[in-house]
Amino acid sequence: MRDKIIHAIFDDEQDVLTVVKDLKDSNIVVNEVYSPFPIHGLDPILGLKETRMAITAFIYGCIGLSFGGLLIYYIMISGVGKSWPMNIGGKPNSTFYHNLPSFVPIIFECTVLFAAHLMSITYLIRNNLYPGSKTTSPDPRTTDDKFLVEILYNEDKNNVVRLLEKSNVTEINEKDES
Repeated sequence: MRDKIIHAIFDDEQDVLTVVKDLKDSNIVVNEVYSPFPIHGLDPILGLKETRMAITAFIYGCIGLSFGGLLIYYIMISGVGKSWPMNIGGKPNSTFYHNLPSFVPIIFECTVLFAAHLMSITYLIRNNLYPGSKTTSPDPRTTDDKFLVEILYNEDKNNVVRLLEKSNVTEINEKDES
């Protein structure tokens, strides 16, 4: 038999936390929770894995660090620097390591620039939030001030509705999965 879906709409995030915990304790499948902002403490209750964005931030930061170092080396030491040497503040410009203290701010800014921009792009692509993408939210009010819990069930609809009615649920809507 195909699963059916119940959408329970709430006004408060604490009610959502309580209901999701009660549903999980009763072995009822919570498919998704839609909210206008992140709900702290919901991830462990739903059993979601830790994000890997910190790893990508480190990798993108290393790329930015390398790019910044190579850019400064090319501009100030080798390529353009050989043709038009720049004496800035009496610093020697023949070696990279002698000038490194003055290059640190530029290299740091390249690191931050690459990490921030590439992480943002990765996040948008990973979540299909590019221009022209279609929304998957079942209720447009979840972008304003409502919280929606999507529950899958087979035969035990009365048990699910009974658990939901114990909470401060605003609406309960049912639909077939399609």
